[in-house]
Amino acid sequence: MSGDETNVTLSKKVSMAQMEPKTEAHQVLRLTTSNFDSYANGDQLVFVDFWAVWCPPCRAMEPVVERLAAKYSGKVVFGKLNTDEEPEISTRYDIMSIPTFMVFKNGRPLEATVGAVGEVALDRLIQKSMGGSALPR
Repeated sequence: MSGDETNVTLSKKVSMAQMEPKTEAHQVLRLTTSNFDSYANGDQLVFVDFWAVWCPPCRAMEPVVERLAAKYSGKVVFGKLNTDEEPEISTRYDIMSIPTFMVFKNGRPLEATVGAVGEVALDRLIQKSMGGSALPR
């Protein structure tokens, strides 16, 4: 094989590898009544996806949350809380519609948004939370 043929072959392999999904999973935690407070009360930002199995918009946002978890790995903890299985926490934060996304730090909600708002809006929510403003309780 000539040098040019080798470069073309390598180039094709690289572009194929870029199209394959990454196998390294960025963990999105399953939050429950037993572990929610320990994460939310910490000094690291915690992004919480309030969702339910029967909710199509919640399912549509799942890959968005996973991409953001990869982007903010090591900077923000990502978790999902099933509102049907954990009604106590949903009630505590007045979750009336899902999906609802909230960012917590030191036990306080900093930012929140409701609905399948897309990746750009959630990224802005996280960025704003990194600035430190808090929602009134």
